[in-house]
Amino acid sequence: MNTVSLSPVLLELFDGQQLHEKKQLAMPLLTVNEDGYPHQAMVSVGEVIAIDSEHLRLALWEGTTTTTNILRTGQALLTFVWQGVSYALRVSLTPLPALPNALYARARFVATIEHIREDTAKYATLTSGITIELHQADEVLERWQQTLQELLR
Repeated sequence: MNTVSLSPVLLELFDGQQLHEKKQLAMPLLTVNEDGYPHQAMVSVGEVIAIDSEHLRLALWEGTTTTTNILRTGQALLTFVWQGVSYALRVSLTPLPALPNALYARARFVATIEHIREDTAKYATLTSGITIELHQADEVLERWQQTLQELLR
């Protein structure tokens, strides 16, 4: 399958910069369980970073159902609403080696973007997808920044 490229809007969303302006965005990451049913996890802009226009890197908690599903299938769907557009990014994932001195131990993956679906409604404006409010924003933003720096190593 041919890879596709992130638009400038999505490259900016996943650039790892100005996290405080994007901290409310929660993105469902969908995988498939062994029994064939979808499984949903949530990721943030502090766990996804673009390394170029065709690839993202993801940091996921080790030992989770999502991580197990990705290791088994190598596939996921990342969904979110951003700036009035609903996005679904179909990705194939390859594990990265663990970082021995990582501040926050995570399973790391390179995600090759296989397909992007953008959806809008002619009769309405999408105002949000899933949004969150961080309890300890400064601490979380610091952890996100460290996680993104480690994803780039």
